[in-house]
Amino acid sequence: MKIINNLTFKAILKTKGRKSGKEHKVWAKAVTYNDMIYFSRRNPNSDWLKNAIAHPQVKVEFDGNEFSGLARLVEEDELAQKISNLKYTEESRQKEARIVLEIKLLDNS
Repeated sequence: MKIINNLTFKAILKTKGRKSGKEHKVWAKAVTYNDMIYFSRRNPNSDWLKNAIAHPQVKVEFDGNEFSGLARLVEEDELAQKISNLKYTEESRQKEARIVLEIKLLDNS
């Protein structure tokens, strides 16, 4: 799948529970950049974030399609800031510290 970059949209992130092993779903605002999909949170204690770190094989659903992907925590400050700038139009929100999760979509064919 070809990703259109610099889009902001709502998607469902599906993770595997780190304790229960059951699938968990969350609606969240996502951003595309450099052929990846990004989700972010101010709160590092978010269950979906902890689940994705523990079990990096995730699914992302949008536009009626579901895609498998591999998640990783973004450790590069410049990239995390770029995602905040794309995700939010308000300068105050762009400057908030965020934990960013990068999803690399896998070929579903």
